[in-house]
Amino acid sequence: MERNYESQTAAASFRRVVVLALGIAFSITTAVAADSYFANWPDGADPKVIGKRVAENFVVRPPAGPTVHYREVCSWHGGLAFAQLTGDTNLTARLIDKFQPVLTTPSRVPPRDHVDDKIVGAVPLEIYLETGNTNDLAFGLRFADSQWSKTMPDGISTEARYWVDDMWMMTLLQLDAYRATQGAKYRDRMALTMAAYLDRLQQPNGLFHHATNAPFFWSRGNGWFAAGMAEMLRALPEAHPQRARIMKGYQAMLASLLQYQGDDGLWKQLIDHPEAWPETSGSAMFTFAMVTGVKNGWLDAAKYGPAARKAWLGLVGNLDADANLKNVCIGTGAGISVPYYLNRQRITGDLHGQAPMLWTATALLQ
Repeated sequence: MERNYESQTAAASFRRVVVLALGIAFSITTAVAADSYFANWPDGADPKVIGKRVAENFVVRPPAGPTVHYREVCSWHGGLAFAQLTGDTNLTARLIDKFQPVLTTPSRVPPRDHVDDKIVGAVPLEIYLETGNTNDLAFGLRFADSQWSKTMPDGISTEARYWVDDMWMMTLLQLDAYRATQGAKYRDRMALTMAAYLDRLQQPNGLFHHATNAPFFWSRGNGWFAAGMAEMLRALPEAHPQRARIMKGYQAMLASLLQYQGDDGLWKQLIDHPEAWPETSGSAMFTFAMVTGVKNGWLDAAKYGPAARKAWLGLVGNLDADANLKNVCIGTGAGISVPYYLNRQRITGDLHGQAPMLWTATALLQ
């Protein structure tokens, strides 16, 4: 069925504006300071141009497999946010149309009770925020609610693995449910979970082990957590009981990342191993978290603004002519050795890298 996305209702538009404003409060001084680092881009590096190129790259891709993969969800979500921010209603419509077969074909829906599968619900929730279509809302809430249908005694979902990856997979879904419904339970249970993960996985140097049994500072794993904390802090009010804990963890991590940034603006596959290769998906996630912190006044603009700009330019330099990001680590489970991570294959155009390029382009434009 065709829908006229170009004529979205005033109510849906207002809802989206209100949701985007939640938790975002920064002074005029902070905004001016941030803008001094995130403007006057060299040719080919404007985030509006880059975001459009990367979004167009995604929207025409065929499905990644028989069921939706989390890396597709991350790209869909980033593309929708970028299209909405830039007022690109044609791109919004095509991204929404791309998801319609998932709504009508049960075999396309990931079946497991697993964080990597449940995240699929974030896309229809984001679509609901764009259109106000209650069918999309119901479809997305089904995953957010079922993720907490079984909990441990501390109130955390039994899907929690204490892998750093979870702090994006679970966070995105639960915060989108919160944004769509204003139901504080979604936000609060995720904040509680993030605080528990911080206590288990963050190390004294501010970085995160990949998992409780994988004591390695893997780039993209740390990137998932950095991006998740940035999203969580945007959603939490100042007086929220977990906000101070999450802010402390976030600021400790970002301070550590400054020390490991390469001359090319990027971070290594294993962050603390100088012999490792520069990995772009984690670097893009760190850049998103850093830009978001500067824009919101959580990070000192004079210190982090130049680092974020340098990182963005380094990432843009890794895009090929078709807006495919180079040097992306393939999908990676919790490893048992340094060589396991250092020997992972590097590929071009993988959605693990395309997605955070969209998040960062959007953050730079906000």
